[in-house]
Amino acid sequence: MGGSEERVVAVIMVGGPTKGQPMVHHPISACKRIPNLAQIYLVGFYEEREFALYVSAISNELRVPVRYLREDKPHGSAGGLYNFRDLIMEDNPAHIFLLNCDVCCSFPLPEMLGNRHLYVHYTCTFNLWNQLRMLHCYLCFVLFFSSMFSEAHKRYGGIGTLLVIKVSVESASQFGELVADPVTKELLHYTEKPETFVSDLINCGVYVFTPEIFTAIQGVSSQLKDRANLRRVSSFEALQSATRSFPSDFVRLDQDILSPLAGKKQLYTYETRDFWEQIKTPGNVAGTIVLSDSSLSLANETAMKQIGPNVSISANARIGPGARLISCIILDDVEVMENGVVINAIVGWKSSIGKWSRVQAEGAYNAKLGITILGEAVTVEDEVVVVNSIVLPHKTLNVSVQEEIIL
Repeated sequence: MGGSEERVVAVIMVGGPTKGQPMVHHPISACKRIPNLAQIYLVGFYEEREFALYVSAISNELRVPVRYLREDKPHGSAGGLYNFRDLIMEDNPAHIFLLNCDVCCSFPLPEMLGNRHLYVHYTCTFNLWNQLRMLHCYLCFVLFFSSMFSEAHKRYGGIGTLLVIKVSVESASQFGELVADPVTKELLHYTEKPETFVSDLINCGVYVFTPEIFTAIQGVSSQLKDRANLRRVSSFEALQSATRSFPSDFVRLDQDILSPLAGKKQLYTYETRDFWEQIKTPGNVAGTIVLSDSSLSLANETAMKQIGPNVSISANARIGPGARLISCIILDDVEVMENGVVINAIVGWKSSIGKWSRVQAEGAYNAKLGITILGEAVTVEDEVVVVNSIVLPHKTLNVSVQEEIIL
């Protein structure tokens, strides 16, 4: 880092629950590892009263100030950040983390922050290093490198670093694909969900920026206003989807910021080789249990031998003898009776699975019916099999079902 006194703030776009905790809990906990963290801001559309108790509790638990900011209307991923710029800059931070809450990963935030400076050193010293190397003056280079370390970030022209990961060619098009310089890690090209393959390197939705990001967002917003003023359309045209556009204060981080700034020595990448999963469906939530550390709350030693791998069990769940749980999420007050089986499933609050019953799926987490989901207070009676199905709350199943949505 440029200096130990440099402050950092984190902004998190909030979401729903996963692994028995609000989804926002996981990135908040990761932010605790950031050095010199001054504040965490949560941005969302929920009513403030819905977050009041949680924000107070998590602030006390982590001993880091956490504040919820409610958007009055959609501003876009970058516009939402800009909308609260005055509050975010209250502590005069040198770095601003931005995390999307719909991802689950190891969140290597301190490493991202440290690597920003590493890229600076490479950019600032590359030409001089070549000259020194020709003179075999390695000691001179070491001394020069050390003297620049504390000031390198201030000389760095870039405004941000993206967390990226390599995925399969087949799945890459579901995300923002990018091309980075293999040596300097500069972002050279970025396109959001392209129709044709660009790269197996994708955007993870985790960023660290300098305050200059606000200048970039302001510039885009001004351009949008200018275009709106130049082009006047009739009332009929305004109703047509082809001529409709976003308001000038609606700025998207991917299309409006990342794509235009790619290849201009403004953005850099940090590649993670750890787990990463985007959470868009209940199946993705179940998939995160497979990727991340499992959490178990077991009633007795006999049940322990029947549970796992990749199982999350919430409070007050009751697991009967002989039950088998694999790759599943068991929520509060669920009862799995004697010899019940749950595989690749999410079992909702206060649900009951009868003796010798099976609730299971194939485990294709991205498929519509790739996992079985039981809503709240669903009763599966004895010796009933539920496969690749979704069951809405307060239903009772006394016959077996397969690949159905039970309304």
